[in-house]
Amino acid sequence: MTPVASTPVSVITGFLGSGKTTLLNHVLADSRMAGAAVIINEFGEIGLDHLLVTTPAENMVLLRSGCLCCTIRGDLVETLADLYRKRANSEIPPFDRVLVETTGLADPVPILRTVVTDEELSSLFRLDSVITLVDCVHANTQLDANPESVKQAALADVLVLSKTDIARQQDVRALGSRLMRINPGALQLAAVRGAIDCTALFGHTPHHSGAAAGLTESWLAEAAFRGAAHQHDGHHEHHAPDVNRHDVHIRAFCLRYEPPVSGTGLLAWLNLLAGLRGANLLRVKALVNVDGRPVVVHAVQSVIHEPIVLDAWPSEDHSTRVVFIVRDMDRSEAERTLKLFELDSVKRTPGAMIDPQEYERFVQAAAGLRP
Repeated sequence: MTPVASTPVSVITGFLGSGKTTLLNHVLADSRMAGAAVIINEFGEIGLDHLLVTTPAENMVLLRSGCLCCTIRGDLVETLADLYRKRANSEIPPFDRVLVETTGLADPVPILRTVVTDEELSSLFRLDSVITLVDCVHANTQLDANPESVKQAALADVLVLSKTDIARQQDVRALGSRLMRINPGALQLAAVRGAIDCTALFGHTPHHSGAAAGLTESWLAEAAFRGAAHQHDGHHEHHAPDVNRHDVHIRAFCLRYEPPVSGTGLLAWLNLLAGLRGANLLRVKALVNVDGRPVVVHAVQSVIHEPIVLDAWPSEDHSTRVVFIVRDMDRSEAERTLKLFELDSVKRTPGAMIDPQEYERFVQAAAGLRP
């Protein structure tokens, strides 16, 4: 059996009625998505009858566009493993990406943890974008009343603003500003009746040196802008007057650390973040100077991606910069964690920046943590 490259998995989330089904129908009708596999809870909930062609296997259907659609069978691990096995054995058409549509009340973190940390899946699939739909007509009410909708927005790589054609434009602008405060690094796109450039939705999570270099400076610049807007006096940050009671629990800021750090210091820092403050860390993105080498770190709560060593620095700035989007956590607490960067390296594999056995032990420990 010929091994294949890891398959990207994107998560489509958003509160009830935000337009996930409409967006997904539009995406699946695009010829560029003909190689996609879609995982949903129930076929009946998503209204794909007009796209159906045949049933290639149990709990799976083939769409006219060539996309494969299946319902969750048992749990996500079993469903992804089943898809991989059937593809490898040519029992189903090949696919080159997976889209997972969550329910409106779902917390996407367990799905992200499954893809990143499951021992069987992590070498077969990799996390790509988290895409969150936001209903411009009802979003402010939903964000006010439901903390999970705020979390869905904070976790996103891409925020898709739906129903912009029927919402008041001043409300759309105000919502965009509110979402920027919640998640300054996310790309905001508008979709009218699901119509959107599909390619803009994907490829926002770095998975190799080239992709990471292309993304690093953009999200660092966005977060630095937000960090400048969040000037604080002592331990008290100044928030805009229209920040809601749920929003006020969410903070976004960028921290800087000038001296180079050791691989041991980086691992100790990751271990502390995941083990002690994982539940509070909605997103962490960092460019770390490890002994002079640029290393990208990406985390969602206690889900830590393996650090990526870039071939070269993306700019002349070689300082360590860490973007935080946190819930119920002060900036000063995050600043104190940077002390761990001062640890000296005590164990190295020749030629390796980070000892692989040490990192594997950390991954196994982080996999069992709950947000």
